[in-house]
Amino acid sequence: MEVRKLGSQGPEISVVGYGAWEAGGDFWGPNESDDRVIAAIHAGLESGMSWIDTAEVYGKGRSEELVGQAIEGRRDELLVFTKVAPRPVGSGFRPDEVKKAIRASLQRLGTDHVDLYQLHWPSDDVAIEDTWAAMAELSDEGLTRHIGVSNFNRSLVERCTDIRHVDSVQNEFSLLHQDDRGDLLVTLQELGTGYLAYSPMALGMLTGAIKKDHQFHKQDFRGGARGDQPEYFRPENLERNLQLVERLREVAKRLGTGLAPVALRWVIEQPGVTAAIAGSRSADHVRNNATAGDLKVDRQTLEEIDAVFS
Repeated sequence: MEVRKLGSQGPEISVVGYGAWEAGGDFWGPNESDDRVIAAIHAGLESGMSWIDTAEVYGKGRSEELVGQAIEGRRDELLVFTKVAPRPVGSGFRPDEVKKAIRASLQRLGTDHVDLYQLHWPSDDVAIEDTWAAMAELSDEGLTRHIGVSNFNRSLVERCTDIRHVDSVQNEFSLLHQDDRGDLLVTLQELGTGYLAYSPMALGMLTGAIKKDHQFHKQDFRGGARGDQPEYFRPENLERNLQLVERLREVAKRLGTGLAPVALRWVIEQPGVTAAIAGSRSADHVRNNATAGDLKVDRQTLEEIDAVFS
């Protein structure tokens, strides 16, 4: 699988990484067996994914525990990324809370350090300068090799950069969500900050698995189980999105591959994007996602896809 350097100061990582959001929680529907989740993680590593992204809030810590089980005995073979979230959902962004949070994550992961520690989303309760200074201290202590942010805009990234280099930004990016294309990605390249794209398949919409009459499990947030339904699946957007997926399917067939690898590869090919995060609790789906890591898509085809989703 292709590898790239995460920003100017980060490690070399595979262009597709394993996302553990689905692991250990019921956000996406009923929990899968622990063995099945661990098998999916192993499938990712065996397919060339060199890093796993998780967070303290995924499954209220259960995701980190399952990742820890999956990497036991092979910690030196991969990179582990995790995140701390603000209160009330996470541990909090006060300096003492961040320092306590990473130690709890390390315990759940069964390791003495993570390779990237990230702020999960912004907080209005604590000045970002105070939180980022604490993150820098964690790096100096060796508890994390690198530090990054998630769901941050340009202004917040620049405020952090005034204190310590931001190694990565992890934001939502897909054919159906291109908000960061252009200004933010250009700025990050200038700053030497890597970019990790989450939800590159638009919560499954771009995999082709969603149909017009699709019925989500009653616990699946995509069906509205947690309140507002994600915009991709709302009735007023669903028909148009399904039409776009069918046009993408035509491109995938011509390339001799599936929808998911094409959607992933488009993201990976965007200037400024370092890598994409692809998660699944199915080992077969993970292996399929990994094929995006060496998929060849020429410029003309990328422009054709752009025209469809413009």
